[in-house]
Amino acid sequence: MLDWSKIDTVLLDMDGTLLDLHYDNHFWLEYLPECYAKHHAVSAEEAAQRLQTEFARVAGTLNWYCLDYWQTTLALPIRELKEHTIERIRYRPDAPKFLDDLRAAGKQVALITNAHPDALALKNRFTDLAERCALQFSTHEFGYCKEFQELWQGLQATYHFDPARTLFVDDGEHILDSARDFGIAHTLGIRRPDSQQPDKTFSRHLSVTRFDELPPLS
Repeated sequence: MLDWSKIDTVLLDMDGTLLDLHYDNHFWLEYLPECYAKHHAVSAEEAAQRLQTEFARVAGTLNWYCLDYWQTTLALPIRELKEHTIERIRYRPDAPKFLDDLRAAGKQVALITNAHPDALALKNRFTDLAERCALQFSTHEFGYCKEFQELWQGLQATYHFDPARTLFVDDGEHILDSARDFGIAHTLGIRRPDSQQPDKTFSRHLSVTRFDELPPLS
């Protein structure tokens, strides 16, 4: 398990790590196809197929996370639609305590998310995330998502963290791979990013279902 004495900085993903990924999964996989079908006058099956094709086209790139891209590509008011399901925006159960414990232990804490800045702002409006984690970065600021080494290089130039004494937490194993390739020594996967889905499996990184499975910070 983690040795907190070897960690000064904690970089945290947002959706699926601090916040329940159910909001995003429901929006993109259920609500948005309904809206697309209605707006473009196609069947639910056709809408789902078209969206899956578009998603696959840009998976792993910054456009995958870009609200402007999807607003143009799908001809839908994505920002407006995302506010229709805000009741699903919530923390993962033990995330607030974990953030408070990190701060109390004197760790440097920053949020690093692939979410578009407007999506990040929406989450901040409906949670107290900005109060619990004031230092926040959207990868759109750097022009690369976390899957790319250029992101980590740009982040380090801005934030000046020591990779050898940094923990990065994310719900995507391929993203943890990217962080490790950059030289981040400590990585942690979240097995239950979506409260409504079964646990994921991580084969190359330490993983937990809940933060309270980790050794205490004090």
